[in-house]
Amino acid sequence: MTTADGLPLSRSKFNPGIWKPAIRATGIPDDCRNGLHVLRHTYASVLLDAGESIKALSTYLGHADPGFTLRTYTHLLPTSEDRTRRAIDAALGEDQAAEDGPEAADGLTTA
Repeated sequence: MTTADGLPLSRSKFNPGIWKPAIRATGIPDDCRNGLHVLRHTYASVLLDAGESIKALSTYLGHADPGFTLRTYTHLLPTSEDRTRRAIDAALGEDQAAEDGPEAADGLTTA
């Protein structure tokens, strides 16, 4: 995001000039639970849940060290069990049964 002058929009300008007025206009309490920092954590958690890499997230958040990003956001990473379950569901989910009929995409037929 940039200013009207095309310069990068800094936190010191975005927070008081855009974020805080928007929060107040909605009637949401203007406190630390609804601050800009929470928005960063939400952004990070959505990307991590979608499978984005720590290295990419580090770049997006402006961190110089992906290790810092990993240490900061590790608690937001999906658990191994979640990833495993999603992978198996995707491979063997309900849609799989429909694809295994007599006219399967691989050309093989079932008895």
